[in-house]
Amino acid sequence: MRISAKADYAIRALVELAADAGRPLVCEGIAAAQHIPYRFLKSVMRDLRRTGLVRSQRGCEGGYWLGRDAATITLADVVGAVDGELMTVHGESLEGSADTTRAPGVTAVWRAIQARTEEILTGVTIADLLTDAPAEPAASLLGLVGSTK
Repeated sequence: MRISAKADYAIRALVELAADAGRPLVCEGIAAAQHIPYRFLKSVMRDLRRTGLVRSQRGCEGGYWLGRDAATITLADVVGAVDGELMTVHGESLEGSADTTRAPGVTAVWRAIQARTEEILTGVTIADLLTDAPAEPAASLLGLVGSTK
């Protein structure tokens, strides 16, 4: 599985905004703090604004804020906003596709991976990423609970 740079940068930008909730942040500051290429971040922020995950204001008092509370923004929301559908195989959706090949087990594996990925991405919020020890249920989804390591 591959996570796009756009999704990674979008998540990191939202974490930065959540950490400084209440005051607007400019793209230059977010880019510097998160080591994100500025021009790429502008494109990411446009997608996040279009989907309502961030809001913006121009001018000397302007910048970006979260569009919703960090505890309500899931990683699935973010990935969907910048990349579209969470998982495809050869560019085709797995939703409702019938496997007519001689290897139906392969499609079953892809669907299981998709289900587990969606479970994790919908169970972890931007607020969960603000600490080193996310709260339940995100911690158990990430395998951070009950580990003896």
